[in-house]
Amino acid sequence: MIQVKNVTAGYGMKPVVENISFDMEAGEILGVIGPNGSGKSTLLKCMYGALKPDDGEIIVDNKRLGAYTQKNIAKKIAVLPQQTDVAFSYTVRQVVELGRYPHQKGWFSFQQKQDEHIVDKALQETGVLSFSNHPMDSLSGGEKQRVLLARALAQEPDILLLDEPTNHLDISYQLNLLDTLKDWSKTKQLTVIAVLHDLNMAAMYSHRVLLLEDGRQKALDKPSVVMEKNRLEHVYQAHLERKEHPSVPSPLITLEPSSDTLERKRENVLDSLSIEKTPGHVCLMSPFHWKTFSSAVVGAGFGWHRYFVNRHVDKDYACDQPKQEYTAYLKKIGLDIDDTAAMMTAARLDDGAFVRMAGDNHDVFVYATAGTSNAVDVSKSYEYYSMNHTAGTINLWIFVAHRLSEAAYAQIMMTATEAKTKALMDYRIYDPKTKTLATGTSTDSVLVAALSEGEEIEYGGTITPVGKTIGKAVYDAVSRTLNHYLKRRSGNEI
Repeated sequence: MIQVKNVTAGYGMKPVVENISFDMEAGEILGVIGPNGSGKSTLLKCMYGALKPDDGEIIVDNKRLGAYTQKNIAKKIAVLPQQTDVAFSYTVRQVVELGRYPHQKGWFSFQQKQDEHIVDKALQETGVLSFSNHPMDSLSGGEKQRVLLARALAQEPDILLLDEPTNHLDISYQLNLLDTLKDWSKTKQLTVIAVLHDLNMAAMYSHRVLLLEDGRQKALDKPSVVMEKNRLEHVYQAHLERKEHPSVPSPLITLEPSSDTLERKRENVLDSLSIEKTPGHVCLMSPFHWKTFSSAVVGAGFGWHRYFVNRHVDKDYACDQPKQEYTAYLKKIGLDIDDTAAMMTAARLDDGAFVRMAGDNHDVFVYATAGTSNAVDVSKSYEYYSMNHTAGTINLWIFVAHRLSEAAYAQIMMTATEAKTKALMDYRIYDPKTKTLATGTSTDSVLVAALSEGEEIEYGGTITPVGKTIGKAVYDAVSRTLNHYLKRRSGNEI
């Protein structure tokens, strides 16, 4: 379809792009990324004939680009440049009709019905049909961008070149535009080469990504390979973090602020936590945000929180929408929902246990509440139990005065669960239905909270330094709260 072979080009003695090479097939989307001045727009100009390469060549359908007339190039390649000024006050429809010029025999040739149909379809697909009779100079920047895209589409090109196409668009229109391009790449076999500043848009919508640095080809591959943290940090000279997108198989790039803008923590951060106890709940409060990973009712998954609530509810608590009901409760007691992670339990809050334990270069604080009236052996639960909304019984909060990797969060969850289960076994807690040793209760919950700065702990498994400390602290906390619970139960207390 199109081949770029060792292209070097510029505007004077020094080349702006140097020795760039890649091939593209029909229906492929290539995202071109790189910092300002890396040669992205210059490369695009070479590809549609606005700039002649100093060296190398561009091949379109097995024919050198320079061998095409400008009109024939326009039949093959459409361009949506970074900025385009319309010299006269054309209407939207008139601008889009200009896209049909390469297919007509003369400038004033009569439009056929096929041309009108193609123009109407382009107006419709880009969402500008409703103002097709408006003058271009009355439109916003985003609206003009969509009109120019409609003009490019009206050319019926095989290849579409776009230079920062989402620059003037609101988020919804950015997504709509790129969704449309992705669809056209499939349905029309349109080949798309797009210069993009937004790394996440490039990652989500490109089949491959070309990364430029100082006019040179730094990397060319699928987004997950090109968008490697250290490489991007080197090219962009910025602190970045790479995660995985939560809903599509794509890297997610986030910016990291300088350390001067982060919330500063003082020494002995666990000492800064304060605890409020009421008959209805226990609330742990922090002067700064902790990065949390939890199965809480409110604030589940990864989040940033300053308030941590464990609420007592009746053992017969049942609610079709527990999150909504709990949110209303938190508002009633005056807590900011966005800053709060919250669990609920039918266990007595007075039976809860607090354990603090220090290890080598880390400090851990654990809070646990437990009751075992709905204890479950998970290996047999599929035979005996159906889903219900019973309130959680064994709840765990684990605060680590350190920064954790995502892997460490997951491993600490595993370590804590194993420690909890060992405490249940040592206290001979049985599943009342199966008469076998219980591994937990029907709706246990756990939260892991860690700092946002400092050296990172990479692993949190059972034999790592932090894992051993957490395992012991969780075991002790669960054991203590079970001991309180069982003593009361033997005295016929609920």
